[in-house]
Amino acid sequence: MVTFDPDALKARLAELEVELGRPGFWDDQQRAAAVSAEHARLSKRLERYERLNRDYADARELLELDPGLADDVRAALAPLRDELARLQEDALFSGEYDAGDAVVTIQADAGGTDAQDWAEILLRMYLRWAADRGFKTEVIETSPGEEYGIKSATFTVSGENAYGILKAERGKHRLVRLSPFDQAHRRHTSFAQVIVAPLLEEAGEIEIDEDDLRIDTYRSSGAGGQHVNKTDSAVRITHLPTGIVVSVQNERSQSANKETALKILRSRLAERAEEEREAELARERGGVSMGFGGNAIRSYVLHPYQLVKDHRTDYEVGNAQGVLDGDLDGFIRAYLLRSAGNGA
Repeated sequence: MVTFDPDALKARLAELEVELGRPGFWDDQQRAAAVSAEHARLSKRLERYERLNRDYADARELLELDPGLADDVRAALAPLRDELARLQEDALFSGEYDAGDAVVTIQADAGGTDAQDWAEILLRMYLRWAADRGFKTEVIETSPGEEYGIKSATFTVSGENAYGILKAERGKHRLVRLSPFDQAHRRHTSFAQVIVAPLLEEAGEIEIDEDDLRIDTYRSSGAGGQHVNKTDSAVRITHLPTGIVVSVQNERSQSANKETALKILRSRLAERAEEEREAELARERGGVSMGFGGNAIRSYVLHPYQLVKDHRTDYEVGNAQGVLDGDLDGFIRAYLLRSAGNGA
């Protein structure tokens, strides 16, 4: 199992500080920015660990002074355990883009209106989860369903290790429930696809040939769209070699929407390369990649019983509503530990 190693963290910080102090360090701006960002990120991580140590020592000292405060000390230790789990989780991120931000796309899959409603439920779930984690989110596109829900939505998640964490969620998500859209109130199964990509800031990280793109413009829709924007400013870009489609409508101008769409497209292409790399590693190990594929990665059963189960790790929770309200950390941690154990 991969664990948090403060000594290794201190050693890495020392290496980075030597590099930061070298003459001509800023001559290579891109390299310098990456080193500075890693130094800041690891410094913050070490500070969190040292603060945990101090808080634990204070709690232990308080208990030794007054054993009658055991209940209060126990309550004070609960958030420390959660923070320690987060630090241990941090040790699992070693991928090229893991430390950075993410762009997430949710697409309704099989199941008609139920699938479009399910896609909207997932969007709410992830936005709540991100808020609870202290991540910043921005919804940059939603395509409403014909009757209810959404056909698709794309949003960004900003915060430390956002991409590394959210990789756990990519794949098909399956919902089983009594359909509110079926007059006979029968049980329906519906699916939605979650696509997670690293949010790339530098245009040079992924090259795109303009000849590979089909760019369409259309009228923005939804709140802040059709009632405000009277021009065809929304942009849809199709990457012809891969079939990846990106739509953006929340910016104020067509050029801004195009710029954002290209940024997301580069991110999606980077994710595609990551998936291909993971699939190759899985083949070399004789296993199956856990990140994506045709089968559902997780099932959310609301009828005839309540259970959410991840089929990659067998981690399950009986409180389905709690999960839909954003309680995802257990699923994510189980996936990360399993991936680390598989050498992914």
